[in-house]
Amino acid sequence: GSCRHRCCPGRNNACWAPGARRARCYCDSYCQRTGDCCQDYRTTCRRAAVGCLVGPWGPWSGCSSPCGVGSRARSRQVTVPPRHGGEPCPDLKQRRGCLGEQPTCGTAK
Repeated sequence: GSCRHRCCPGRNNACWAPGARRARCYCDSYCQRTGDCCQDYRTTCRRAAVGCLVGPWGPWSGCSSPCGVGSRARSRQVTVPPRHGGEPCPDLKQRRGCLGEQPTCGTAK
């Protein structure tokens, strides 16, 4: 079978070609794990692989708790999604702990 007309990222059971002895061979990047790639998968699909690219981290949010333990978060965007079995995207969100210390925290009403 041949992948020359189709290469798919991830696991995609619809991305196949007729192979030897009526068996299907696959052209999705998951076929590398399952070992059922078409003969030309590496030369045809891996050559066209594009890895994920992400932008810079945004600013940290304010602390989720004005008084006491909370968390801050930040995120970034995908600028180029992965294609044809390219490297997947790294984490797009991060979270870290913080301690809210607004001036009114210690005042009892």
